[in-house]
Amino acid sequence: MSRFRTRQLMAPGTARPDAGLRRRDTLRLLGLGAMGAVGAGALSACAPSGGSGGGGDASATSFGFSSWSLNEEASKPVVEAIIADWESAEDVAIDPVSYPYNDYLTQLTLKLRGGQVTGAVQLDIAWLGALAPMGRLLDLSEAAARGGYTEAALTSGQYDGTQYGLPWTTASIGLIANSTLLDEAGITEQPTTIEQFEEALRALKDLDGITPYAAATKVAQLKDIFPWMRTFGCTLVEGDTVTIGDDASVEAVEWYKRLYDDGLIAADVDRFDARALFAQGRVGFYDDAVIGKGATVAQASDPALADAMVPVPRPVLASGDTPQALLWGHVIVVVDGEGSDAATEFALHTTSDTATVADYFERLALPPTTEEGLADPAVAQDTFTTEWTERITATATPGPFWHLTQNAQIEEVVAQQVQAVLVGGSSARDAMNAAREEITGLMER
Repeated sequence: MSRFRTRQLMAPGTARPDAGLRRRDTLRLLGLGAMGAVGAGALSACAPSGGSGGGGDASATSFGFSSWSLNEEASKPVVEAIIADWESAEDVAIDPVSYPYNDYLTQLTLKLRGGQVTGAVQLDIAWLGALAPMGRLLDLSEAAARGGYTEAALTSGQYDGTQYGLPWTTASIGLIANSTLLDEAGITEQPTTIEQFEEALRALKDLDGITPYAAATKVAQLKDIFPWMRTFGCTLVEGDTVTIGDDASVEAVEWYKRLYDDGLIAADVDRFDARALFAQGRVGFYDDAVIGKGATVAQASDPALADAMVPVPRPVLASGDTPQALLWGHVIVVVDGEGSDAATEFALHTTSDTATVADYFERLALPPTTEEGLADPAVAQDTFTTEWTERITATATPGPFWHLTQNAQIEEVVAQQVQAVLVGGSSARDAMNAAREEITGLMER
């Protein structure tokens, strides 16, 4: 039996006591204070073991590697090969641990609280704010200085000024357009301003059966409103002060509502709906990560769609403004304790060795995070990825509330208020003021 396996909490068929926990529940656990620590300690007794953790010999040559990618069919063999090659080359032993992505943060949090995790750990970049304050992660600044990472990639692994993560893949959430539909609508140039973008959407609406912009209108992805708010000039948060509710945020939501009322965006759309519609050739623009191209083309009946997909920097309010984009990707962090020296070298190799990251890209279409990796022919010859990196990721920034353990709750608060505006249940001013008050309360807990 392969030792690359998914660890099980209980015997097969046994209900898990934490089966209902998801990311929001984990974040609440992190903010419960003394009572939360007791509860998490009790739950962590059920968490799977990946090593002793919480101390030990940093120079040990065995360590754990926790990764959701080891739980996914497409990425598992790729990551297994990286592990096997490094074990052979460096004479180390790596103990792989994996969970499904939707359970990952909860399980990892419980293990860290219980001192039951060692070595290297794959993290979504949005999770650093939840885990770094626990005090278990190493400062990887010295290793990062040896990696040749891009500045945008380095930023994705930082929390409160410290480099906790080595960037494994870094991209962004941006706009993808169907150039064939744009040509049919008479749009000869990509829109660069809000005014031009709205004109393009109205031209696309004249085509039969086309959704001009498959923007998020379901709560699950309505956090996509954040870069539009920033586009209109709202900073969202400054220090401890929430700026949602200012004139810029209200103007952004009113604009979004106008697009909705005019049929330029559609009701009840999330990322998966948008991909499906785009795959059918029925969408002009939609928001996605760079890997959205592969996911969308896989659903398409027309193979020519791949050539029609082009990355588009988010239009700006006025010429000369910086296009807004949300960083996306994952990093590898290292837990302070047993085997942390070897785990750091493994993390550095996995994320910066050019041959390794180029193969990772070729097999999974996940962009490298180093200058040399991006210049490798396998990557550089992929026009879509290169343009995305240069035109969208170059100006991407972290989520405004990622540094807070309440991030998921905050995003949902804003999403619900924006949806209320879209369906006519609230004015943009009232909704954004309500969002500000609720977010401020969450931040003060």
